[in-house]
Formats: sequence, structure tokens, C-alpha cells
Amino acid sequence: MQNEFEIKKQICDIGKRIYNRNMVAANDGNISVKLNDHEFLCTPTGVSKGFMTPEYICKVDENGNVIQANKGFKPSSEIKMHMRVYAKRPDVGAVVHAHPTFATSFAIAGIPLTQPIMPEAVIALGCVPIAEYGTPSTMEIPDNVEKYLPYYDAVLLESHGALTWSTDLLAAYHKMESVEFYAELLYKSKMLGGPKEFDKNTIEKLYEIRRKMGLPGKHPANLCMNKDTHNCHNCGCHGSSDNGTGSVSSVAKSASPEVVAEITKKVMQQLGL
Repeated sequence: MQNEFEIKKQICDIGKRIYNRNMVAANDGNISVKLNDHEFLCTPTGVSKGFMTPEYICKVDENGNVIQANKGFKPSSEIKMHMRVYAKRPDVGAVVHAHPTFATSFAIAGIPLTQPIMPEAVIALGCVPIAEYGTPSTMEIPDNVEKYLPYYDAVLLESHGALTWSTDLLAAYHKMESVEFYAELLYKSKMLGGPKEFDKNTIEKLYEIRRKMGLPGKHPANLCMNKDTHNCHNCGCHGSSDNGTGSVSSVAKSASPEVVAEITKKVMQQLGL
């Protein structure tokens, strides 16, 4: 088992990774790790995640109150969002929030990641819904994210970014990588005329592979089935109100040329092109 200092070093390493991969800019993003039910480590507010050292890392309780923080540092203003994940998902050991370019572009355009275009994305993520917009640093974001927590391990945050969680920090970071890779491939395939999606039988075979692998976390494979035996990959949403999850942004799974053009414009702006 890692000691606390080693976990702080790992948080700094993941911070460098998300910064170097252009998943955050300036002081964006935040990371947290669960030590136990009452103690959590988290990144501080107002610092670049690419230049942290272990003394930057803060410790908070389950309510986000500071247990320990070195002079000049205080916990991320988004710690409320992290605490809501831990409160509703006891299996989660770490949370990562970032603004990866392609995934955030889909979040800005209001398009959830629901198209089944590659086996790895279907198995690892299933689909990625959009949590409705909330004002940063308020309870609006955790309140809007909460309904997705029992069913997914990743969400897009409308007009904001992406949020992933998993059993440990490396796994949570890999989820963020997977979300961004999925979004990038989906975007680029749209530029080439639109992706060729898997049919229902292929999706079910991939879901069965995941079941047999016994992967941890939550996945829509077992809960997205509606009365037409379609799931979120087929209908572009994550289920009916029957399971209490509500619905994601109502966007057709095949974006119109106008929407694609708008995504292109926003991505180019973020890339400085």
C-alpha cells in the first residue's frame, strides 16, 4: 500500500501528464485521491497542474473541510464535485477533472459520446453522457453530475470539460485519456463523412466481453436497455426515466453539417489555428 507522500507524488505526476497532453491550460483541472472514508488528498486551487510538487497537495475531510494545507495553498474550488462522487460511489478511489480539447468541444456543442465506433471505447466506457451545465465552484455541478454516478465512470460537463473516476488514480486518469481519444476519433471520422457504427449484435458481443473480463466500475451495458432492446449507443441517450437517471442532452447521434462545422470552429480556436 502506498504511503501518503507517494500518493502526493503520483498526483503531481498525473498533473504533469494532463498538462503535457494539453488536457488543461494554465491553472485548469483538479485531481483527488481517497485515503479513507474521512481523508482525501486534492490539488490546490490557482496553480498549474503541470508544475506541482508534493508540498502543494492539500488534505480535506469528506465535507471538503481542510485537514492540512501548507501556507499559500488551499483546496481546489471544485472539491465539492469530487466529494459528491465519493459519497455516491464507495468503490471510487480517485477523481480527475480536466478540459481535454476534443471532449470539451463535444461538451460545448452539447453532443454526448454515444456512437459505437471502436471496440475499446465500447468496452471501457460504453458511452459518455453530458451532465447539464452548472456554475463552476457551486453545488450546481455536483447536483447535476449526481444522477449519472450510479451508472457511468465518466461524464462530459456541459460547456465545461470532462470528469472521470475509478478505483485508483492511474485508472481514473486512463479513463480521461480514453474519453479524449474517443472524442478525437469521433470528431475526425465525422470530418471524413461520418463514422461507420457497430450494429446491435456487435455491440452486445463487446458488452459480453466486458462482462467476462470482470472490469471494475459502472458501465451502461446492463442498464441502458429500453423497450426496443436498444441502448445508448443506438438511441443517442442513456435511458428512460424508469431507472431514475433522467436523460442526457437530446442530440441526434448523427450530427448535422452545421453542428460539425461549429465543432470544427471551436476546436480550431482552441488549437490556435
